[in-house]
Amino acid sequence: MLRPSRAATARVSASSATQQARAIQFRPCIDIHKGKVKQIVGSTLVDLPAADAGGASTSGGGEAALRTNFVSDKPSSWYAELYARDGLTGGHVIMLGGDDASRAAARGALGAWPGGLQLGGGVTADNASEWLDAGASHVIVTSYVFREGRLEEGRLADMVSRVGRSRLVLDLSCRKRDGQYYVVTDRWQRFSSLALSEATLARLAASADEFLVHGVDVEGMQLGIDDELVELLGRWSPIPVTYAGGARTLEDLERVRASGRGRVDITVGSALDIFGGGLPYSEVVAWHRRQAAAAAAAAGAS
Repeated sequence: MLRPSRAATARVSASSATQQARAIQFRPCIDIHKGKVKQIVGSTLVDLPAADAGGASTSGGGEAALRTNFVSDKPSSWYAELYARDGLTGGHVIMLGGDDASRAAARGALGAWPGGLQLGGGVTADNASEWLDAGASHVIVTSYVFREGRLEEGRLADMVSRVGRSRLVLDLSCRKRDGQYYVVTDRWQRFSSLALSEATLARLAASADEFLVHGVDVEGMQLGIDDELVELLGRWSPIPVTYAGGARTLEDLERVRASGRGRVDITVGSALDIFGGGLPYSEVVAWHRRQAAAAAAAAGAS
């Protein structure tokens, strides 16, 4: 069982104070598959050929099971420039495959909004600095620090030593089993042995600047958010955490704000009109700005 060290506890306390003062944010996304910006139901990626954490090619025999919600006719840089124009920071670029076209598209997005976006997908200790040099504010890792369903603390420590805690985001995307949320890896098909808990998040917070958590059971399906998961993240996470999965309306964003105690940021993907959905991107940006204004007003009154 992971238990927070004294140093981690001290850092967690400082981070918690910062968390209380910040406004909930909309964190945009750019998901890239074969060089195109797409919206895919992530749990259907099992049959995609891709490079694994060690660089080896893996294939489940085709893409018959892949469920794609949207394929954009615009380059990744168009989305990055849009987010830059609207001052949206901390969004994530995710490569759903390590092919050359996807890598080029990721570089295009990072170059269009340098320092404004995080990069995930096939990140290892050996290539992390390459993506930071390309303009990513942070790198996002998950499968690299897990092996056969177990957290490899040595790999995590190596990643921290190479890029620094302040530029590392841990992807703790999870699914529910037997009443608990477990981190899932390997295209969200493998349950790890790591269950989310207050102690787990406190320990991992000593090695990361932020957490990214997809509610895999609802991700990409526009079924509404996983309220229970958001509530646990708001209660337990001592550092900034972004939730993704199921958001489809402004009411869902308000549910994240309420369930997460104003401490959990939100990503919206397939539901946005810029990704073929019915929720106007402009309305989400306006909601984001209202949260910032409310937090600033509250801070000024205190």
